[in-house]
Amino acid sequence: MKYCYECGTGLVQRKLDGEGIIPYCESCGEYRFPIFSAAVSMIVQNCDKTKILLIQQYGKRDNILVAGYINKGESAEQAVVREIREEIGLDVISMKFNKSAYFEKSNTLMLNFSCIVNSESLSGLNTGEVDTAKWFTPDRAREEIKPGSLARCFLINYLDSNKTS
Repeated sequence: MKYCYECGTGLVQRKLDGEGIIPYCESCGEYRFPIFSAAVSMIVQNCDKTKILLIQQYGKRDNILVAGYINKGESAEQAVVREIREEIGLDVISMKFNKSAYFEKSNTLMLNFSCIVNSESLSGLNTGEVDTAKWFTPDRAREEIKPGSLARCFLINYLDSNKTS
């Protein structure tokens, strides 16, 4: 962050006890901590965990995970339930937090969850937000997820961490 988000003045680096070097606005007399967005990303699974849902959006042919921004006043868990219902038309039965990662391209902290949904039906798909959605076996989802993407990192981490012997 180079400029104050309140007044637009250039920020200087100043030591703040207990915090280290923090951007400071000399005009406002305030420290300016970094601001970023927060979003959720979901590994959506059917009831018996034999299938994973991947989607395509915005005219792109890449398979990714269901994801969306957290609204003001909403918890990450509430955003998971809302996004899956809005985009796919399914209800979340259970969820578990997996991992977080910062996504620099959109200045977003991504929070990844694995979720079990109530049905495999895609009849409630919101085609205004999702072009297509398809269920894959976990092994096939590993192959089909967009190469080099954060979605892929989340999925591979989840699959590797939840292998059963």
